[in-house]
Amino acid sequence: MADRMTPEQRHRCMSRIRGRDTKPELVVRRWLWRQGFRYRLYVKTLPGRPDIVMRKWRTVVFVNGCFWHGHECQKHRPATNADFWREKIERNRERDARNQALLQAAGWHVIVIWECQLNAKNRAETLRELDVTLSRIVLQASGVYPMRYHTPDEGQTPIAAEAAVSYDHKTSTGE
Repeated sequence: MADRMTPEQRHRCMSRIRGRDTKPELVVRRWLWRQGFRYRLYVKTLPGRPDIVMRKWRTVVFVNGCFWHGHECQKHRPATNADFWREKIERNRERDARNQALLQAAGWHVIVIWECQLNAKNRAETLRELDVTLSRIVLQASGVYPMRYHTPDEGQTPIAAEAAVSYDHKTSTGE
């Protein structure tokens, strides 16, 4: 299938796509602010320059575009210059994994939220899961919630918020 745009039109269109202050990112930032979380944006000294950095909780949030970061929801790939796009997206995925590993090794909690998880249909559930994850991080930092998880047969009462979340998140505890 051939591209419907000329190379000049495609270049102009693609050059206008920005990586900062995207709509999905603004949704997460507004929600965090309303919940009382304070943060910094795009901290250059951290690997990957995370979209949102909450130093107090040693937590970073990446709000990834599904196309650019190769999320599995993206079935469509450009037909023109296919090798270039496949290689570019694969490099992005490798870079993302490397940056997340560096952050985790430095003791940061890493949360990744995908663009598709913030569409109107999934937004409420995603933000609820983010709330659960951040609550657990805050409780861990305050010493209320143990760093390792107890199973019910160890005599500990599990916390209801321990259910697995559907977006990719990783913490320094190896989740």
